[in-house]
Amino acid sequence: MLSLFSFAKASVLKGETNHHMQLNTIEKRNYLIGFSLIIFMVATATFLNDFEIILPEIGALTAGTWIYQNDGWINQPTKIFLAPSGTAIIGFLINQLKINYAQKVLLGLLLMLILLKVLKSNLAPSFATGLLPIIINATHWSFIIAILIFTSILMIGVLVQGGYKQTVPSTSIKKHHMLVFTIMAAVWVGTVWFFGFSQMAAIPPVMVVFFEVLQKPNYNWRMACKHFIALVGAATIGVLIHLIFSSWLLSALIALPLVFLLLQILKIKLPAAFAFPLLALVLPKNMFHMLPITAILATTFFLGSMVLFKKIVSINQTSSNFNN
Repeated sequence: MLSLFSFAKASVLKGETNHHMQLNTIEKRNYLIGFSLIIFMVATATFLNDFEIILPEIGALTAGTWIYQNDGWINQPTKIFLAPSGTAIIGFLINQLKINYAQKVLLGLLLMLILLKVLKSNLAPSFATGLLPIIINATHWSFIIAILIFTSILMIGVLVQGGYKQTVPSTSIKKHHMLVFTIMAAVWVGTVWFFGFSQMAAIPPVMVVFFEVLQKPNYNWRMACKHFIALVGAATIGVLIHLIFSSWLLSALIALPLVFLLLQILKIKLPAAFAFPLLALVLPKNMFHMLPITAILATTFFLGSMVLFKKIVSINQTSSNFNN
């Protein structure tokens, strides 16, 4: 863990100043409110002794909509409710099918892509809420009820904040992005299934970041390394803290601020990282101990491939412009 933090510090450009690390009053308020909602969710799950109420991607959604106020996420507040709730229902229903785990993941991702295309939404965390019921084998309707309640709270919060009024609508998912996402997901799922590690098929926070960077015009090795450190670091923090403290609530109270500090050191805003400590609380034992390794492999595959993909696209565009 110390090495991760050391590497994170070394990755920051020398010319960057410390004022970027400081939070203003509004940001501090947003962090406090956002963390309070996440802790309330974990406390509710603890009180009811129902782990299906712990929704890791609510952590990412809260960070992206309330704390960072990501333009693409908050532009249409109703979709903060519709997209994650819709994919969660898809994942919940697919989990009831008598097919193997890898097939559930692939089918789920395909149907989620279609739903987001229909809704004209680019809300990446929707993939995570859809994959979660498959990962944890959710069977109780408390899962769906929790999704509906917490996404409603997030939507209302965005409406109250009003920041969405100054945002620009995000573009609809492009067909070639859907194709690339589907192919990459199929390659990953097929590979881990072939080697007998099908439990690695779905790592929601990594899938979320992959989907987001896929739609960006540029993506370089420097940013990929920062994302790698953030995601792997968050996964490691989540596992280590939960190994020390078995309590869901205590684990969340300690791990989430540590993830915040890691992102501050890296000087990046990555909502998906906040999902990892919560994911560690609900994973089956066979997946829990493998989470840091799985995060390393999945992040390397998806983000490394994305850097190469963007370079190839850039070279082809340059070549095309030169020929014209």
